[in-house]
Amino acid sequence: MTAALRSQHVAVPVMYLASVFLVIVDGVITTVALPSLGRHFHISPAALDSVVVVYPVCLALMVPASAWLLERFGGRRMLLLGLALFTLASALCGLAGDLPQLVLFRAVQGAAAGLLTPVSQGLLFRTFSAREQVRLSRILIIPQQLAPALAPVLGGVLVDTLGWRWVFLVNLPLGLAALAFGVAFLREPTADDARSRRLDVPGLLLSAVGLAALMYGVCTGPDLGWNAPPVLATLLAGTALLGAAGRHQWRTAQPALRVRLFQDRLFRRAGVLNALGLVPFLGAMFLVPLVVQQLQGRSALDSGTATCTEAVGILLTVQVVGRVYHRVGPGPLVGAGLLGVACVELWAAGTTGVGTGLWTFRLVMFLLGLAMGAVYLPLTAASLTSLGRADAAQAATLSTVMRQTASALAPATVTAVLVLDSSSTSSSAAHASAPPAGAYRLAFVALGVLALACAAYGVRLGRPDRPSPASAAERPPASAAIASPPSRPPRHRSRPARPRRPRGDREPAGRAGSTP
Repeated sequence: MTAALRSQHVAVPVMYLASVFLVIVDGVITTVALPSLGRHFHISPAALDSVVVVYPVCLALMVPASAWLLERFGGRRMLLLGLALFTLASALCGLAGDLPQLVLFRAVQGAAAGLLTPVSQGLLFRTFSAREQVRLSRILIIPQQLAPALAPVLGGVLVDTLGWRWVFLVNLPLGLAALAFGVAFLREPTADDARSRRLDVPGLLLSAVGLAALMYGVCTGPDLGWNAPPVLATLLAGTALLGAAGRHQWRTAQPALRVRLFQDRLFRRAGVLNALGLVPFLGAMFLVPLVVQQLQGRSALDSGTATCTEAVGILLTVQVVGRVYHRVGPGPLVGAGLLGVACVELWAAGTTGVGTGLWTFRLVMFLLGLAMGAVYLPLTAASLTSLGRADAAQAATLSTVMRQTASALAPATVTAVLVLDSSSTSSSAAHASAPPAGAYRLAFVALGVLALACAAYGVRLGRPDRPSPASAAERPPASAAIASPPSRPPRHRSRPARPRRPRGDREPAGRAGSTP
């Protein structure tokens, strides 16, 4: 039993690392191959937006269903199925003969990615306690930060030496190895609650279509323009559908997404920060390449080297945060981290210009990474402190939805500020040339102000509570109390009073239950 438990404690993190690494790399590396794809299919790179956009849209479509699939069919089965689909779709993308085939196989890739991230995270939640996960995150965060930094460089080397097809075929060795490892060593963790047998179809459709519409609007807004009818229509429709989904699932006994988990104070505050507190950092990751390429006219390689230093800063801070989290708590760490983000971005607003050197941006991103290292790990741990393992699948899915929201809001916020600041010029001039330097500085200011507001809210996460006799693994699922329909008032049954024994008939102390 001990050997099997140790094996599971190794297999789950390995599968999580492989899944997250594949999803992150594939989401970033494809953009490097767009010029080569355009030359191969004899179309402009701008016409290849569908190859990039279809991935996050289909990922968003799949995320709401991942929790139910994990609870219904088990995490091991769903994770292996997701890996198999992702690996197969990668091979088909590399063998695609025309653009429609490539877009179709890319859609399958996105759907598999939408299954991999929440399911692998849900398995982590079910296998490890909150304290164990904090220690483990110091290691798990390394590939998560290295992947987006290395992906553009790897993509450039593959495209220049082997061709664009290898941007997709490179997934095969890791995907097949992870699949074989999972089949051999991964076991199904014991669930703490009965698996759901009912699928909330209306809630699933509302959530999936709403999230996908929102992602489409955000991804196409910078290219088509935020005033374009398709962009406005999808943004408004996505917001309305997600609102209707939340209302429906709040009132449903067995919803597709247990939004009633947000009744838990700590989980709710961590969710808000996952959706808004990550925007200042992700917005800077989107803004700095725009400054380097649009304002300064530098190459894509320059913009890549200007932002990759953030990974070093995050990795350094996480090693310290993991050691002090249980003594300090999430509130002070998240508040201090976001305050640091605000200070760095407000400083960057004063230094950004046409003549700003690349090393200045590298220093800005390194300092942002140092500050954000105090945010990522505490937010993940805070989401689990007051929830039992039975809620792992739903908690992982809701956290993924909130972080997808942040990834959508970040470029939307930056682009909106750039467009508003350039409103003094005509719309045609605004599209023909890059915004002035003042617009980029104003975008940094807007991100810094948002970080300040989130820092004040992040402190409210509080300090660690005193350990209770029952650990989080032994607590009943929060959803069992908050996701069930109102029950009938308890019936008071009248029981006949037991006749009291005379004092003299009681047995001597210490001899109760003994035979005479």
